[in-house]
Amino acid sequence: MCGMPQQHPDRSSPSDRAVNRRPDASMSLLTNVMEHSLDDGYAEAAARRGETGSSRLPGSLRGKLVLGFGLVLAAVVVTVGAAQTQVAAPTLAKERQKLIDRIQSETAAADELQGSVDTLRDDVAARQRQALKEKGGSAEQVALLAGATAVTGPGIQVKVDDAKEASSGGNGNPRTTSGFSDTGRVRDRDMQRVVNGLWASGAEAIAVNGQRLTALSAIRAAGDAILVDNRPLVPPYTISAIGNPQHLSTSFQDSADGQYLHVLHENYGIRVSISQEEKLSLPAAPSLIIRYATPVPSAGSPAANGTGKGTN
Repeated sequence: MCGMPQQHPDRSSPSDRAVNRRPDASMSLLTNVMEHSLDDGYAEAAARRGETGSSRLPGSLRGKLVLGFGLVLAAVVVTVGAAQTQVAAPTLAKERQKLIDRIQSETAAADELQGSVDTLRDDVAARQRQALKEKGGSAEQVALLAGATAVTGPGIQVKVDDAKEASSGGNGNPRTTSGFSDTGRVRDRDMQRVVNGLWASGAEAIAVNGQRLTALSAIRAAGDAILVDNRPLVPPYTISAIGNPQHLSTSFQDSADGQYLHVLHENYGIRVSISQEEKLSLPAAPSLIIRYATPVPSAGSPAANGTGKGTN
């Protein structure tokens, strides 16, 4: 009969068990700290980062950090700009006030000079009228003929404009009468002939686009532009002439210059219209400067007798 195996009791002596026990068995707390120095939560997080291969911050947290940094930077910029503006404001205000004061001072000086000019002009006009009255002349008539005063009266208007297909080049046939290329454009030579034809037909006063003509006026070209007394004009050109409307219109159109204008219209497409007007208003010439002419002393005057001052 087989019996259960018998367990032999541990017969090892206490001295033998002391030999087999770990040396640090009595320092279990220190041993646990040494073996588990990292908290379990940190260990799990480190393990997850190791599995994903990334140690970056989450996207939402990173966006919040960027937004916060941007707001801080914007606040710094606004604060600095406001501080600089506040510092510079008094200086700018002083400079602005100085500029305003200077403008007002210069304007007052210009007004004073203009007042002096008006006073002297009135004095010269009065002396001219007195001198002409003593010699039996009319100051108004002289001023009208010289273009020194605005005039009103009946007359005609001649409107001259470039052709509809006008170009700026010179590819057409030359105008044998004027030497200019056929471009369908009104030239300074054309304007000269029209104005001279109106003077010859009996015009008493003429203006081109509101620019009053005098005996010293010049009509010239600068490229494609026409200059009247060095002032550029643009088409259409309106020549206003004061005189007897019927006689002036008929005489001009029958003259060589009127026929020349008709040829420009027929052959080159330059647009021309002539109308009789019951009332035209022409301004005074802007300036009249005599450079060479000197008055001839009348008989019996000190200059004629050799007792006055001569003219160099």
